[in-house]
Amino acid sequence: MSKTVKLKKGFDINLAGKAEKTIASTPPSETFAIKPTDFIGMKRPKLFVAEGDTVKAGTPVLYDKMQENVMVCSPVSGEIVEVKRGAKRKLLEIKILADKEIEYETFQTYSDSDLRSLSREDAQAQMTKGGVWSNLIQRPYGIVANEADTPKAIFISAFDTHPLSADIAFTLNGEEAAFKAGVEVLKKFTSGKVHLNHDLNGEVSTVFANIEGVENNKISGPHPAGNVGVQIHHIDPIGKGEVVWTITPYGVAQIGKLFLKGVYDASRLVAVAGSEVSKPEYYKTFTGAAINKLVDGNLKQDHVRFITGNVLTGERIEKEGYLGFYDNLLSVIPEGDHADFLGWIMPKKEVLSFHRAWGLFSFLNGKNKEYVLDSNTNGEPRAFVQTGTFEKVTPMDIYPTYLIKAIMAEDFDNMEALGIYEVIEEDLALCEYVDVSKHDIQEIVREGLELMQNG
Repeated sequence: MSKTVKLKKGFDINLAGKAEKTIASTPPSETFAIKPTDFIGMKRPKLFVAEGDTVKAGTPVLYDKMQENVMVCSPVSGEIVEVKRGAKRKLLEIKILADKEIEYETFQTYSDSDLRSLSREDAQAQMTKGGVWSNLIQRPYGIVANEADTPKAIFISAFDTHPLSADIAFTLNGEEAAFKAGVEVLKKFTSGKVHLNHDLNGEVSTVFANIEGVENNKISGPHPAGNVGVQIHHIDPIGKGEVVWTITPYGVAQIGKLFLKGVYDASRLVAVAGSEVSKPEYYKTFTGAAINKLVDGNLKQDHVRFITGNVLTGERIEKEGYLGFYDNLLSVIPEGDHADFLGWIMPKKEVLSFHRAWGLFSFLNGKNKEYVLDSNTNGEPRAFVQTGTFEKVTPMDIYPTYLIKAIMAEDFDNMEALGIYEVIEEDLALCEYVDVSKHDIQEIVREGLELMQNG
């Protein structure tokens, strides 16, 4: 039965520079990269290619030794121009110089009626070989789904409440058939429900309308209401020993195109947004695109921070860097490597703060004001101060403060009792934003998850 969930806890970070719903005309990116570090849980990546090899879109480039059937494929056709390694030969990037015209590997195609009779085994074989399996994320732990597991349910969030987030319906305009086919394939993997979660206060896009065999749930509230982890917690919580898979709407459509068209289609609309972008709008490119073509001549100044993804959970990259595998957003904000005169003592309204303390008067601005915020954390790590604030921005029935302390103490029993299986980094990212002690909360959460997984 579909559910309606109204959340009150959370906090919206309303940043200036949201992307207008227009598609920019710009020269295409010349190079693209696959970054093994994007795939959480990939421990032993192995390469199929070497520098100088040529590939097509959909050619396997690497795999994880722990899941040998799951291929990570090239998003474009072209030449492997660099295999970049770090300390201890850790594999960092595989760079591809793209062809002017993209050529594709071909896979078996299916009609709508074929998909209804498709077996799980055949669906799994095509998805793992065709490069789309990595779209499936498994909870607990937030890792690429294990093909040997059977999830009790699959969750899709059709809206995003992160700062500057791309409009999901706009990025999937015209992909109705692919999304519908992708859902049909996903239903092969669970005897439970496929949950499609919508914004209670928004209109349901035609992309997500009339999808058969899914539970259409409605969610409202401030960020992180759009996080699929929060939605799982309120709709069908994960019990001990249970597994749930999640996937983005883009991933669903990409699966659908693999079966309908027989190609690994990594094309996507990416929002380039932020206060330092002269004209924030959408760009048509491919997964893993170099960002230089997306920002050349489109910045208000040069002293900026580029983030692939959103400002809460994204990864800092350089101007010569590449978009992440799961990202449909490039955030550009002012660099924050400065010290303010008198620091927090100076009263100010232009710095958005959750706290109503001396000097922090942003709450007087109202909810609709857009803020220009830089990357400065306005402080440095210090003794853990217990304020009760974490609980106010986490709309889940857990105690984040105690959970974080249990992780730092490596207390396995309390980590489990306090709900570590319910969360991944993005679910507690707001705690990091409001933390007066300036701890790397997301890094601590990942350490805890790895302790539980490997302990």
